[in-house]
Amino acid sequence: MTALSRNQENQVTGATIWLTGLPSAGKTTIANELAVRLREEGHRVEVLDGDEIRTFLTADLGFSREDRHTNVQRIGFLADILARNGVKALVPVIAPYTDSREAVRKRHQASGAAYIEVHVATPVEVCSERDVKGLYAKQAAGEISGLTGVDDPYEEPESPDLRIESHTQTVQESAAALHALLTERGLA
Repeated sequence: MTALSRNQENQVTGATIWLTGLPSAGKTTIANELAVRLREEGHRVEVLDGDEIRTFLTADLGFSREDRHTNVQRIGFLADILARNGVKALVPVIAPYTDSREAVRKRHQASGAAYIEVHVATPVEVCSERDVKGLYAKQAAGEISGLTGVDDPYEEPESPDLRIESHTQTVQESAAALHALLTERGLA
């Protein structure tokens, strides 16, 4: 197989790349940076941002454990469809529960679609300083409750495919580490 045909095959090989972590960990920022690079290489890419999905596809769900699980399963279903159809689905979604993430992994295994779990392991103190959406400030002021990692659980992945400590490297370095993993797995 020539380098060109191998590159063309990789461009149509789909995969789900699930970035899990606390709110304001850097999941979406890293996903968007990686998306630019993959698109420049000719890959078909979609970013399934958790906030956008909540607005447009799962607005009927709340934040109970059951609703969070349903939200993750719906996103996982969509990501699996995209991956099976040659798209790199980058999924920056908190997905706080191990069993929910494992169910998505099993769905991908059953369908034959590639699945990569990335833990954006940013300490809650750093996330609360970043506070991109003001959630930590609202929680501290008593305006909201159930904030993942503060007063609601976040179950860290025990053995993700990649762990990124976004607080110790630039966005570009984080995206490059993820790109290197995709290349190693024949997906980029």
